[in-house]
Amino acid sequence: MEAVIKKNSPKPRIDLYDSTLRDGAQSRGIDFGIADKLAIAQELDRLGIDYIEGGWPGANPTDDAFFADPPTLSRSKIVAFGMTRRPGNPVADDPGLAAILTSNAAAACLVGKTWDFQVEVALGTSLDENLSMIAESIAAAAAVFPEVLFDAEHFFDGYAANPDYALRCLETAHRAGARWVVLCDTNGGRLPHDVEAAVSRAIQVVPGDHLGVHMHNDTDTATANSLVAVRAGARQIQGTFNGLGERCGNANLVSIIPSLMLKMGFETGIDSAALATLTEVSRGLDERLNRAPDHRAPYVGESAFSHKGGLHVSAVAKDARSYEHIAPDLVGNARNIVVSNQAGRANIVSRLAALGMTGDDQQIDDLVEKIKSLEFEGYAYDGAAASFAVLARRHLEGLGRFYRLISFRVTDERRWNAKGALVTISEATIKVEVGDQSFMHVAEGNGPVNALDRALRQALTPAYPSLATMELTDYKVRILTPNDGTRAVTRVMIESCNAGDAGQRWTTVGVSPNVIDASYTALGDSITYKLLKDGHDPSA
Repeated sequence: MEAVIKKNSPKPRIDLYDSTLRDGAQSRGIDFGIADKLAIAQELDRLGIDYIEGGWPGANPTDDAFFADPPTLSRSKIVAFGMTRRPGNPVADDPGLAAILTSNAAAACLVGKTWDFQVEVALGTSLDENLSMIAESIAAAAAVFPEVLFDAEHFFDGYAANPDYALRCLETAHRAGARWVVLCDTNGGRLPHDVEAAVSRAIQVVPGDHLGVHMHNDTDTATANSLVAVRAGARQIQGTFNGLGERCGNANLVSIIPSLMLKMGFETGIDSAALATLTEVSRGLDERLNRAPDHRAPYVGESAFSHKGGLHVSAVAKDARSYEHIAPDLVGNARNIVVSNQAGRANIVSRLAALGMTGDDQQIDDLVEKIKSLEFEGYAYDGAAASFAVLARRHLEGLGRFYRLISFRVTDERRWNAKGALVTISEATIKVEVGDQSFMHVAEGNGPVNALDRALRQALTPAYPSLATMELTDYKVRILTPNDGTRAVTRVMIESCNAGDAGQRWTTVGVSPNVIDASYTALGDSITYKLLKDGHDPSA
């Protein structure tokens, strides 16, 4: 597939404004520390984002610390966010505005009301006073900063209720010196046709190269609304990475950026090489926030270029454009051929090729049937690539065993400890053979699976020292036959990694009516996969 980005071709420019460090912090479960804010800002700068909103000076100690010593950036401008002066309060006496004007930011973004209802009810002031608040605040900031932005809060609702007044607010900010006048869909309730009509009218008051948009995602159209606004003439988009933000989130720059560049032919501050790191940056942000990346995220999700049905895989093998709207590597992602009970030969052959393996026709047919049989029992290899790799090596190459299990026993004891606290202790005892040597180990853990994992790896470490760096990072259990009650069949998915290298992760699966037995199967595959990756040979 040919890349859409071509060198030396003039394109209109869209400025990108990231508000992750403020809007993103309003997401449930998100709490940025100062180290987080500094690291994220530097990552966005390397990517090529034009403006990075650092937060609200004076709002909290973290934001104050950030602006007291902002990071030194090479491409991005740090923006301080705040609001216009309060009603009846002169600019010189407004403490909130003073915090913005004395910050160490490169630019300022001031938010003000543009909906007559909010002016009169929320602010409790007159429409004319609100215009004065906008004009005086923007002028004061323009005297300090090279660039000032005005966020027209609730613009689209204001435009629907009283278009003349909403447009007067925009014009007032622009004339007072705002470099960018930003139309905000603050409650996220507008649809693309609303946005297109309002932006088309606003551009008659403020030139398009001074007009931006700030969309929330409450109707799941924030990305579409942002792109429609650009088509209507706006030349700045505000949003957050991975769509973080209050309620349903903000416009997702991770989806917007490649759509602008690869689909609509616009230039941004991000070049082709930086665009190819988009997946890494997106997942890195989730990793920093201890969040699981959305595997279905457009462009960057693990499933974004995954193919499961055999018919689709056959088509992709012949012509990727049939089922992939761009080449995955343009955004740093990769094609993934998953394995399931819908799989045909094309799935298996493609997945084996990725592993550097092959087989004759009969072997492939037998492997397909084996996988379908196992998935009928409850196994799921589309999310457990490491277990598939182990299964394929055993089926096609006769992979032997690195060790032989003699027995294991797991016990839980609930009792009062010496301090009078009620505790539950899990203990696992395991016996294994490696070659002609026997090993036994006993370990306690935080639950029976953790105890079993620790006992198994510690028993094998004398023979395979590299297992000392292996860690179990995630554990999921799914009940496959809930109507069977306590006799139900369970599927266990285990994610493991090399300690200190979170990028090296692999997932394995086990199925059994006994959850400990299913867990042992998944643990065994995980250890086998680790030893294979480390270059061990079970026949050696």
